[in-house]
Amino acid sequence: MSSIRVLVVDDHPLMRSGITGEINLQADMCVVAEAADGMEAVAAFRTFRPDVTLMDIRMPGVGGIEAIQAIKKDFPTARIVILTTAAGDIQAIRAFQAGAAGYLLKNLLRTELIDTIRSVHAGKKRIPNDVAQMIAEHAADDTITSRELEVLRGVSKGKGNKTIASDLGISEHTVKNHIKNILSKLDAGDRTEAVMIAIRRGYIEM
Repeated sequence: MSSIRVLVVDDHPLMRSGITGEINLQADMCVVAEAADGMEAVAAFRTFRPDVTLMDIRMPGVGGIEAIQAIKKDFPTARIVILTTAAGDIQAIRAFQAGAAGYLLKNLLRTELIDTIRSVHAGKKRIPNDVAQMIAEHAADDTITSRELEVLRGVSKGKGNKTIASDLGISEHTVKNHIKNILSKLDAGDRTEAVMIAIRRGYIEM
């Protein structure tokens, strides 16, 4: 039986070591390389051409989404699984739009890692039920615009409307309108709840 060749990308050495150890215990797969950030991941992919890549989404410098885009640009058939602690629908959608074939929550690594690798290697998509349900639940929602996202990031940092307006070069009145739209789109009662929802769904990171 030919081995499934895997590239493991994560900025935490202990996480990489644990994943690599689990994979190498399997008779039908092996880790051919490891990388600690997006740039290393792209270089390692070019060198080793793995069958499946496990890609952490949050890393210093070049993150997982950017690394997927770079790899898929030159290797359209690359099969990549995002590793993340976040179950947000927006982050998952971004990952799949970038070209990911799987989305694996790190708290499910012990139970779903190996099956996910085999499924993606076989050409299937893999996404946790909770994430799929969240995507379906919000499918008809109006999305946050790029400008609203900038305002939301300012709010998440505790900035007032006047400061956000100054930072973005827009009027305070415009900021108030953006916040009104954000609250409506996220079905939030106030600014704090809007930030919490935005973090949970993956619009912003803290």
